Formats: sequence, structure tokens, C-alpha cells
Amino acid sequence: MTAAARSPEVRVGSIGLRSPVMTAAGTAGYGAELAGVGDLAQLGAVVVKSLAAFEWGGNPAPRLHPAGVGMLNAVGLQGPGIQHWLQHELPALIATGATVVASIWGRTVAEYRQAAELLADAPPQVVAVEVNLSCPNVANDASGHRGIFAHDVDLSAQVVAATAACGRPRWAKLSPNTDRVVEVAAAVHAAGAEAVTLINTALGMVLSESSGLPVLAAGGGGYSGRPLHAIAVRTVFDVRAALPDVAIVGVGGVCNGWDAAELMLAGASAVQVGTATFADPRAPWKIQRELLAWCAARHLAVGDLTGRAHHGGLPGGLPPTR
Repeated sequence: MTAAARSPEVRVGSIGLRSPVMTAAGTAGYGAELAGVGDLAQLGAVVVKSLAAFEWGGNPAPRLHPAGVGMLNAVGLQGPGIQHWLQHELPALIATGATVVASIWGRTVAEYRQAAELLADAPPQVVAVEVNLSCPNVANDASGHRGIFAHDVDLSAQVVAATAACGRPRWAKLSPNTDRVVEVAAAVHAAGAEAVTLINTALGMVLSESSGLPVLAAGGGGYSGRPLHAIAVRTVFDVRAALPDVAIVGVGGVCNGWDAAELMLAGASAVQVGTATFADPRAPWKIQRELLAWCAARHLAVGDLTGRAHHGGLPGGLPPTR
């Protein structure tokens, strides 16, 4: 095995990461919650749960429910606010040696700007800001728009432009619930996003067999887990094909090393592990080991996987049967 094949380092835009595997926002808490099950410094980054410029209570319970081999959630972006996080949660996370990516959300462009401004003086261990454009926009903005920002090309670009005050690279997290993903990705990149995170949850609903009503208090929710993986691979592939110079972070149904490799082959530079962590809190480290072993067995550096599905596939690979 060559030294290159053993190297786990990757780059997402201008940011170098020690590993291609990160946690996904909303699945690993705000701080060092997973430190008891693994060394957070070994991961590429810990992406914290999305935070707003203010404390937010989220949706009423019940907010989580299994849905086949996936999971439905309508947590509603509950969080203590960025100032509380900076003072009370982030120090413990930094103490683990972790690289940190902050995730932010807002109901309006102005609230996204405010969240970004609050991160301007964050310590350097916060290497990037993931701008969650897939959250509900429950307050009217000047355009009267309601819904998910990532479904609107112009609003998505406005939000990314407004978050420049954070003073560090931005990754725009996009939604799979639209046929305009490529168009939105191009717009947010032009507005200043170094990377796009693909994808967030798909819209879903589960009904109760006894009542015939939605099992979640909010009605519908975001569907995540293994069944989402093929959608994530397709989305990453399409964005990479259309926008080869845009860095991509792949997320969606990553449960093992091959799942991570598949997203990278489709065009991602790094991956995030989310719902799998609910079933096994050690999943990010397990998947990282499996990914690196998969690469080592093929004498590949993990960073060399990115986009190979667009350029002849794996060395010595066979064409698909039809």
C-alpha cells in the first residue's frame, strides 16, 4: 500500500480536512455529545445542529418516528441560539480537538445575516459555516415568499450573499424536494458558497394505523436514512456533471464504507453521516474505517475518488451489464 493510498485527507473548497467523514447537522448535537463513543478529532469535522441567531423551541412532540428502514423527523430546528452555543457548548467541543462546522438557519434573509454576524468572532476551529437553506421560511420576507429557501433560486442566492459576514467559507445545504437543484447550486456558488451539501431530507409522512392520522404532531416531516441514499447519489452526480468546479459534500443514507465511496465517486469531496448515528453512535468512525479500507484494497487515495464516475470509473472496473 502506498503512502497516498493510506492518506485520509481531503479538501472541500479551500478547507483541508483530516478525513472525508463528518457528522451531519442535527444528528450529533451541538457540542461534544459523541466524545464518549469516539475520538472527534479523528473525523473530518463535527457539523453541529443548525442554530439560529435566537433560541428556538422547535415543534411539539412527537417529533421522531421510524418509517420502514428510514426515519421521519419534525424536530423543527430546536436550538439554544448561537450566542449560547459559542459560550456554553463550543468550548467543550474544541477541547476534544475536533474540527467544527457551524450550521445556521433563519426564517428570513435578515435572520440568516444576523446568524452569520454572530459567528464572525468564532474561534478558528470553526472552519466553515453550513448555511441550511432547507428549513421552513415561516415568516414573510419582502417578497412574501413562504416555504423552503432551497426551492427558490433567487432567495437562496440572497441568503448566501447575506451570510458573508461570518468571515469563513460557506457551504449551502440544499433540498432534494425540487427539480431545480442544479440551478440553485449554481446560484449559491455564484453568490459566494464554496461548496454545496447534498442532500437534506425528503418530505414524508407516516399515518397511525389506529387513528388514521399523522404520527408526528407537526403532520409531515423530513424522511432520512438508507432509502434516501440513491436520491443523494443521483443529486450529487447531476450537480457534479453540470457544475464540475463546485465542491460537494455528500449526505444521505450513508450506512457503510461503500455508501461513502459511492457518493464520492458520484462527485462529492467528503461525506456526512447522519441517521445511521441514531442506530449506532459509533457509525461515523465505523464508516470512516470501512471507507479507508475500501480505498486501501484498491490502492487508491481517498481524495482520488471524487468524480471518478464521470471519468471512466475505477481502474480496471467493468462496464455495467444491461
